[in-house]
Amino acid sequence: MSERKRRADAARNREAVLAAADALFARCESPRAVTMADIAAAAGVGKATLFRGFGDRTGLIHALYEMRLAPIRLAAEGGEPPLAPGTSPIRRVSALLDAVLCFKLDNRHLALALEGTGGDSPYEVGHYAEWHSTLQSALEQIPGLTDAGFTAHALLAATRADLVEHLVGQQRMTREQMRVHLADFTTRVLASPRPLE
Repeated sequence: MSERKRRADAARNREAVLAAADALFARCESPRAVTMADIAAAAGVGKATLFRGFGDRTGLIHALYEMRLAPIRLAAEGGEPPLAPGTSPIRRVSALLDAVLCFKLDNRHLALALEGTGGDSPYEVGHYAEWHSTLQSALEQIPGLTDAGFTAHALLAATRADLVEHLVGQQRMTREQMRVHLADFTTRVLASPRPLE
């Protein structure tokens, strides 16, 4: 078999695996229920193909998450307002949080699976540092805000996947209700008076 054919097969297998994993996470009851064997069977490949291509289940989840996250990352790095860096800082912060929330609403089980790969802490997962850094940079542009790092952590806590799952799955909150509540919360946090030194 030629090298070109091997690469084409590997690319086709990767696409099939990601599509199968995406579908399984989208309709599962719990992300823990989705196994590598399930994904391999749904993709029509052997488990060895999964391990060669992704290393382990965590690597596969990361790859799937990155694929889903790419459009939001591009928008945040230089897309149209309100996500673009040239937008007013408060509007950009609100838009960034809304984008994170919508992403987690659209990918609830995948987000839960990814945040569960950080061991005891979802803050150890690579994408968290990226979101935090982007949000902190926008917060640092707001005059009078002296605690941008902590504020970024506190605001991102409102978009944690387990909280989103609880509010949507248990409390039956709608997408629009969640977006409105997060926007209101963000506005209150950023508009609140700073304590005197």
